[in-house]
Amino acid sequence: MPAIQLFGRKWLAATDDLVYPGLFEIFIRVVWFVLLGIACMRYYAETWKCKTGGELVRVFLVGELVILGIATILVFMIVNHSARGSIVDTYARRLVEPLLTVKILLLVPEMIWNVLGTLWILTDHVQCTNEHFTITTIEALVFFDWVLIGLAILGLAFVFDPLGSLSRSDKDLEDSIEHGKVSRIWLRRFKLFWWMRRDESANETFQHVAGLLSALFRGTDLVPSDVMAGCVLLRVRQKRETLELRRLNILERPEYTADAKTLFSNEPGWMSLEWAHHYIKLSIASYSWLFVMYQHFFTGCCKLIPNMTCCACFRRQRNVLDDNCCLCSLAGVKQLSKLSEEDILFASFRNHLCEIPFCVIADHKAASIAVVIRGSLSLRDLITDIAAASASFEPPGLPKGSMAHRGMIIGAKVLLKQLNQYKVLEKAFEAYPHYSLTLTGHSLGAGLAVLLALLIRPRYPNLRVYAFATPAGLLSREAAKVTEDFVFTIGLGDDLVMRLSVDSIENFRTGLLIILQACKLPKYRVVLNGFGYALFGVPERDLNRTWRNGNTINSIPGHLPLLADGVGNRQGETLILEHDVTRRRYSQVRLYNAGRILHLARCKFDDKVDGKRSERRFEMRWAQPEEFMELSVMPRMLLDHLPENLEVALRSLIRQQEDVPIHIGDS
Repeated sequence: MPAIQLFGRKWLAATDDLVYPGLFEIFIRVVWFVLLGIACMRYYAETWKCKTGGELVRVFLVGELVILGIATILVFMIVNHSARGSIVDTYARRLVEPLLTVKILLLVPEMIWNVLGTLWILTDHVQCTNEHFTITTIEALVFFDWVLIGLAILGLAFVFDPLGSLSRSDKDLEDSIEHGKVSRIWLRRFKLFWWMRRDESANETFQHVAGLLSALFRGTDLVPSDVMAGCVLLRVRQKRETLELRRLNILERPEYTADAKTLFSNEPGWMSLEWAHHYIKLSIASYSWLFVMYQHFFTGCCKLIPNMTCCACFRRQRNVLDDNCCLCSLAGVKQLSKLSEEDILFASFRNHLCEIPFCVIADHKAASIAVVIRGSLSLRDLITDIAAASASFEPPGLPKGSMAHRGMIIGAKVLLKQLNQYKVLEKAFEAYPHYSLTLTGHSLGAGLAVLLALLIRPRYPNLRVYAFATPAGLLSREAAKVTEDFVFTIGLGDDLVMRLSVDSIENFRTGLLIILQACKLPKYRVVLNGFGYALFGVPERDLNRTWRNGNTINSIPGHLPLLADGVGNRQGETLILEHDVTRRRYSQVRLYNAGRILHLARCKFDDKVDGKRSERRFEMRWAQPEEFMELSVMPRMLLDHLPENLEVALRSLIRQQEDVPIHIGDS
């Protein structure tokens, strides 16, 4: 940080990103230089005995040694200068760009010399008595050089920034023009995915996602390695601030408990650990055959085969959409849910933009018709997740002016259209007239289940929703309060997605910029420390020595007051185009999690029986949506989102109900 400027443009790399790639190249070049030197000592005298082309061989060998030596010295100098200074101290690394320019230009003589070696191999210009030397040594050398040149060109392609032109300075650009330019670039990138072009709502979704990404990252001058280093630094800062606040007895410690009887005493009967565990297993089943292969990598096929239907594409399937000829997706659902095919009333595995696979199941255990919606599993689902801007959502029963996640609104309406088109629910209740209606899903599927429930609740007022790891930016606050009567949301630990919204990403972006400014360590040290933190945790000595000043408490103005509900469009547009990154806001309305939220957490201690560690214990408490508005960089933030870990936590809590209830502080 900031980005490297070469050949009149910016690149997606910084002057302090070259330490580890440079060390790798030095190692390879030194090894090859030594091997080539040994080959020269052994065979150089033989070149005088060549019938023809001896001069060519000597020129090639000497030239290759010289180029390797110069390149190694250049890379060593680049690494030395790239390792200097802190992340934002670019003056200490001022020589990196000219040295790198020389190194890139050195590719030209390298390519010329390699063409010379290639001619040697492919033609008869050289005839030497020792053919083994000609064939083996030089072929290996030429191949190695072409690989190095190819890697260098590939590296340049990876760090190419289509917005990196320096023909006009950023200050001279009008914000609206720049915003439009960045949006068009992102739109062009998305349209490279040709298989998405004909998806319903593709253009609209791409445009909204492009606008969001443009508003978030335009003008930040961040490169990918800055984000990686910033995440490490944020983790260190968060641990330091937590310890400091605890020492001052300022940090509130929410009360967790393992006693479900006390916790659920005032809740309706359908809100229970047992029913939540039942429906998380159905939500996992919606991930179909891919989850079977994920759980049983070597034996997954054997588990799927008994549930497959051969040549199903030649048979009429009224209740299964877009499965393959052997109905592998349906086989995965049957394997994971342990249901018979007769109990799966309808299944759609059609996966387009904002169109998510789902199943409708006759759940005899709960006497309910269950609509189970799959979570994110494909690139299309990821685009649906990223289309996270707020949009108007006012079905009957919600307050006027309610807002929701734009991509999920489209997804819920597409899902409702399919249900109506095939009359799925009508046929299900004809077959089971006394059953109730339940919707469930994990991650993206949970968000869609909530919005779909709001759309159909006027027809089915007694429906229930079990939502697992719901994304944070789902509904405006007043709309979220309405869902507390019929939505049961469950989340685990430091789940990233439950804290992921446009608001939290904007705060994260601002915090990232400021924490990089506060760091006094070079980036290569930060990245190296990050691997150590992942394995062994953050040591106390790093809590102080990382920063320019000792105090990082409240140093992140990125956690500024967010936009209040009801910001006008004109003001919102001004904030989107704001040149000051720390003040730029894309979100016009805060979006929150839905429903009654049960938060599960691991106990900080483990019971030991006969010296052996027992099963991991969990605890729980009721939480508010406001508690999930900030991103936290934690070791388990991705693992806690996985549905199998949530299922394990619920199963453990059910088993713990036989034990004595435990109350502890913050877990």
